[in-house]
Amino acid sequence: MKTKAFIFDLDGVIVDTAKYHFLAWQKLAVSLGITFTHEDNEQLKGVSRVRSLELILGLGNVEATEAQKEEWLVQKNEDYLGYINKMDDSEILPDVMKVLNFLKENNQPIILGSASKNARPILEKVNILHYFDDIVDGNDVSNAKPDPEVFLVGAKKANQTNENSIVFEDSVAGVQAANVAGMISVGIGEASVLNEAKYNFNDFTEISEEFLLELINQ
Repeated sequence: MKTKAFIFDLDGVIVDTAKYHFLAWQKLAVSLGITFTHEDNEQLKGVSRVRSLELILGLGNVEATEAQKEEWLVQKNEDYLGYINKMDDSEILPDVMKVLNFLKENNQPIILGSASKNARPILEKVNILHYFDDIVDGNDVSNAKPDPEVFLVGAKKANQTNENSIVFEDSVAGVQAANVAGMISVGIGEASVLNEAKYNFNDFTEISEEFLLELINQ
C-alpha cells in the first residue's frame, strides 16, 4: 500500500473549539461596548488573532493603541484557555476517531496543520496527541492561511510530496491554502461554502473506508 500525508486542521475538523473562540471574543467585544454576533464571527474563520481583533474593533469603530490591543489579545487568550482547560475526549467530533484509527492501522502519516498556538494542549486534553506523527501549529509558522506554509511544513515532516498530501479543512482559507500547495483538499462542512475543495463532506460520518483507500491508492 502507498503512503500519503494526511494533514488535519484542528478547530472545526477534529474538535469544535470554534465555539470557545467565539465566546472569548464575544466577552471581549461586550467589554468594549461592541455587539458581536455569530454572523460577525464567520469573518474570523481561519483568520489570525491580530486580524480578528482588528475586525472586531472595526465593528464598533473603536480606536486603540498597540499596547491596548496587546492587552486585549492576552485577555482573550486567557478566557479561551479557561474554556479549553475543561475539554475532554467527548469534544472530539463524530467519527473523527474512526478515520484516525483507519489511517493508523494502515500506517499512513498523520499530521496536524493548524494555526492554533494551543494545538498541543487541546490534543492532550482530548487524549489523542499520540495519534499524530507530527504537529505543525501557530508556533511553527509565521504565515496564516490561505498561505500554504503550515501544510508545506506538514508534508515535509511526513516526507511526502505536496501531490501525495491530503488536507482536511473546514475553512475557505484552509481549502485555498491546500489548493495553492497542490494538495488534495477535503472540505469538512457546507459544500456551498467550501466549494473550492476537491471533495466535500458535511462531517466525518460521511467518510467511508473505501474513500480513504481510494485517496491512499490514487
